[in-house]
Amino acid sequence: MSLKKDNYKSIDKKIMNFAINIAENNKYLTGTNPSVGCVILKNNEIISFATTNYGGRPHAESIALNKNRDNKGATLYSTLEPCSHQGKTPPCTNAIIKNKVKKVYYSIEDKDLRTFNKTKKILKSKNIISKSGLQKHRVYNLYKEYNYIRSNKSPYIIGKIASSSNLNILRNNSPITNEHSRRVSHLLRFQNHAILTSYKTINTDNPRLNCRLNELEKFSPTVIVIDKNLKININSFVIKNSKKRKLIIFHCSQNISKIKLLKKKGVKLIYQKVENTSHFNLKKLTHKIYTLGLHRILVEAGKDLLTNFLNENLLNEFYFFKSDKKISNRYKINISSLIKMIKNNYKNQKKINTYLDNDTLTHYF
Repeated sequence: MSLKKDNYKSIDKKIMNFAINIAENNKYLTGTNPSVGCVILKNNEIISFATTNYGGRPHAESIALNKNRDNKGATLYSTLEPCSHQGKTPPCTNAIIKNKVKKVYYSIEDKDLRTFNKTKKILKSKNIISKSGLQKHRVYNLYKEYNYIRSNKSPYIIGKIASSSNLNILRNNSPITNEHSRRVSHLLRFQNHAILTSYKTINTDNPRLNCRLNELEKFSPTVIVIDKNLKININSFVIKNSKKRKLIIFHCSQNISKIKLLKKKGVKLIYQKVENTSHFNLKKLTHKIYTLGLHRILVEAGKDLLTNFLNENLLNEFYFFKSDKKISNRYKINISSLIKMIKNNYKNQKKINTYLDNDTLTHYF
């Protein structure tokens, strides 16, 4: 049974706040597993703390417990319900029981059905006190994406586009926004497992679609291209680098020679049927991406593909970068209808202060 907020001691709240802080610092570094913060207290002193390891394993609780020889009688604080199922690693509840921990406090239940609401029963059978709800209001944003992914068994998808001050984009690769905005865009790439675009964007802009922030280059997302008829330029940057960095193309082509050539270059090709329209079913396509273990997706594409995603209500959030520059030439594409759609599709919007000089960034959610 969850405790009410007022039933927790001040020290319990402080310790859990510390666990939440270290989990937040580790977010986006744990693969498809959530970033969990764990702190162990004994005799009113912190004897160890840990976060989920890079890639998602080992879990925070196991790491924190393994740092000490004597955890008997200690209190363990975890931002998320400790796992009770056997996966690629043993259950954290086993480690808690083995180390003779006396109490376990955690903020919220794990939406993973293999564990959800099972931990308390297991620990109670071993006379270990287990209580949830501690600082649960603070972990909402920390696990917002994770809870959505687990509850819906589909990826959490974010849209992104940049335009001039008069809502135009270019048909070539000339930058619209300034270098500060582009750094924020690279941060969004780092935060996602995959970046999705169309062959039109590849052929027109020849983008690198990687993360170019210092020390974060190795976290560049998998590139996914929607290319029904395999029209992608074979000399594009993403094709040339497909053996170094994973590239997936969804298609329904029968062009055997192009298929062989792309496979030879290291591209993963996924055949997807076209249904009643001339377009792919985006819900089925994104579900397939989810089954590949790519749970957070950034859609960084042109007007048409983003409009299709918005029409299907598949974008959980949207980031709109707006430059102070104007574009008024024959290569422009106006996106005023797309921006109107974005404003209508989301209840909330927030101007983000990221020191972008004269550029602006609006977050829709």
